[in-house]
Amino acid sequence: MIKKYSVTDLQKVVTERLTPPPCDQTMQITIHSAENGIARGIWQVDRKYINGLGVAMGGFLSSAADIMMAYAISSLLTEKEGFASIDLDTTFHRPVLEGEVEIIAEVERLGRSVAYVTAELRQNGKKAASCVSSQLINRAESDRGGANT
Repeated sequence: MIKKYSVTDLQKVVTERLTPPPCDQTMQITIHSAENGIARGIWQVDRKYINGLGVAMGGFLSSAADIMMAYAISSLLTEKEGFASIDLDTTFHRPVLEGEVEIIAEVERLGRSVAYVTAELRQNGKKAASCVSSQLINRAESDRGGANT
């Protein structure tokens, strides 16, 4: 059975180095920090993310941003709260090649039931993609299980 991660579990991935969820491991995402609504991490892009044109496939960039946005939002929530993506929009600015991609995600607005979160992916100091997402905040999540990331 796959472990369901609560908001607190996601916070512990950062603060106590709890084993991250399988998708983080599969995507080779390393979370460096997540506090006060801002998460920072590195995505290690290797050959498995490269498409036939020799660049990272766009869906992988969106996935990497979505993971980091989950850490940004979880840094502001409590154990009794959860979240789920309502939408995810990615704008591509330049191709991503093999190597490190820095990702910074930030909660721009946190309302009672919806949060607006952004992420920027940078490679070699240049913006490669930017993402925006609306996140549904569930205040009774502890009654049903973990966060949806």
